[in-house]
Amino acid sequence: MALFNRKNDTAAAATATLEVDPALAALTGDYTIDPAHSSIGFTVRHAMVTNVRGSFADHEGTLHLDGSDPAGSAASIEVQIASVDTGMADRDGHLRSADFFDAETFPRMTFRSTSAEQLGGDAYRITGDLTIKDVTKPLAIDLEFNGSATDVYGNERVGFEGSATILRSDWGLTWNAALETGGVMVSDKVKLTFDISAIKAAPQG
Repeated sequence: MALFNRKNDTAAAATATLEVDPALAALTGDYTIDPAHSSIGFTVRHAMVTNVRGSFADHEGTLHLDGSDPAGSAASIEVQIASVDTGMADRDGHLRSADFFDAETFPRMTFRSTSAEQLGGDAYRITGDLTIKDVTKPLAIDLEFNGSATDVYGNERVGFEGSATILRSDWGLTWNAALETGGVMVSDKVKLTFDISAIKAAPQG
């Protein structure tokens, strides 16, 4: 489904408008991310030999989808750093400390989209600004649109899953420790993962 499909000229836009899928057009509206059925996670290499996975339990966000003109869609996400959870309390405390996120000084991580493009089929790329601590840099997230449905409570939902790879040092997350056997304790490369379920807001009337 073409949720994000840039139109490069007036003629193409007119043709695309005529070919809009009614099912997609019906998705147009504002959505709130459902944190109970969504996850924002990360994977990082530890001691050069294994992966540690974690997530942020406390997050919120909004989507605006335009099924008739997908380039008008947008996304905004805010994550509470103190909610980081890797399954080990001591490690989580270290991540919250000034060595890493400094959650007391910088309690939130945010993403604000600036553009989107369709890569083919249900695959998309959303580009925006990711802010961690006091550093803002561009981030591109590759997404797959998983579809839409009405749940048992009558909520209209859409679902996306996606990922992006960053270098944490680009955002000032530089703490590390050298290993006697060579290499470092924590890799610079971090994979971010997103599983998003969002609920459509009732029309304003």
